[in-house]
Amino acid sequence: MKMCIVLFAGLSLVFAGNQAIAETPTAVPLWTTGAPGSEERKNEPEKEDKGPGKCNVTNIHNPSVTPYIPKSSAPTAAVLICPGGGHRMLCLGHEGYDLGEWFAEHGIAAFVLKNRLAREPGSTYTVDEHAMADTRRALRLIRANAKEWNIDTGRVGVLGFSAGGELAALAAMDSDAGNAASADPVERMSCRPDYQSLIYPGSSSRFQAKAGMPPVFIALGAKDRDDIALGMASLYLKYKAAGVPAELHIYSNAGHGFGYRKGSKDAAGDWPLRMLEWMRDSGMLKG
Repeated sequence: MKMCIVLFAGLSLVFAGNQAIAETPTAVPLWTTGAPGSEERKNEPEKEDKGPGKCNVTNIHNPSVTPYIPKSSAPTAAVLICPGGGHRMLCLGHEGYDLGEWFAEHGIAAFVLKNRLAREPGSTYTVDEHAMADTRRALRLIRANAKEWNIDTGRVGVLGFSAGGELAALAAMDSDAGNAASADPVERMSCRPDYQSLIYPGSSSRFQAKAGMPPVFIALGAKDRDDIALGMASLYLKYKAAGVPAELHIYSNAGHGFGYRKGSKDAAGDWPLRMLEWMRDSGMLKG
């Protein structure tokens, strides 16, 4: 595990009593030498557009996860968070960092993904080749470093908003157990999520419901566009027919992009609590 341990040499602030969790922890690159095909651009700075309630990031060529680790004496469940943004940007405010902090406060290790963007102007990346490679690599990385992050490798899930919901669903549809012969210890790990949470996911027409898929939690707004509101309602029935444990929450007064915002008074703003209850009922939370 020498390669993995090196990744955390600079992460003392994450573990220093967890006293500064309100600050954004240090991001951990998914590959130490750069993402395959993007090595020459790994040192390009990301672009941030910050303002009240937002943190939109573009120009991502060195994909990473930002870890939010809870205090716990026993290994915890974990969730990979895939922010939305239409594959043109990542909305890391209401669909990323704040939620990562919330999960850590509730005893779940959370990892906010920064993946390469397929629809950013001028991008040469694709969803299926590059963004999905980043998503699967992130799930492997979490498991490869389970000891350092105090994680139960049998309770590692994926959550996605909008375009990130597409990544989460595709990760649950198509995964592998890892390459046991790989020289890279991360690549030896499984990329199969143990559960999936789809929050107003895009591209639902691509989703399939097959027996044996990870259990799924779905939350969306009735005022969202039809391919999401009607598409996911229809897909829920397909999950049920396939024997995939599924829970669906449709908020009558919500549209697209409600995400998670601290202090929200809307019914849809409490969806993380409903997910927490679902995780407990599904055996993903202990104690």
